[in-house]
Amino acid sequence: MVLLESEQFLTELTRLSQKCRLSGSVFITPKKYDGRTKSFPRKGSVEGFEPLDNKCLFRATDGKKKISTVVSSKEVKELQMAYSNLLRAHVDGLKKRDGKSKSRKSKAAQGRAPDTLLSPTNH
Repeated sequence: MVLLESEQFLTELTRLSQKCRLSGSVFITPKKYDGRTKSFPRKGSVEGFEPLDNKCLFRATDGKKKISTVVSSKEVKELQMAYSNLLRAHVDGLKKRDGKSKSRKSKAAQGRAPDTLLSPTNH
């Protein structure tokens, strides 16, 4: 996995989304990151460890290539705004929903007779 700066991450993410535009998917996962690179034992947890700054790890993959970046809490909004602009520009290959099936369901629900209550004599 390649760790990039936030601007490089966005340019590589743009390339990934263009490559997977017609077929394929790009998966993006954000995760809280405390700066540790090694795990600690479960029973003997490190009690005095406090991260200096809350950070967020963003990972992106298309199944073949993996990229990631670490962003401080102050820069997360900037990255999210750039990411939303990227989505608006490159998410045009989505299939439109079938409006006919929705209208059929509503017509079927309207044409159905209301449920009748069973009286004690109908048993």
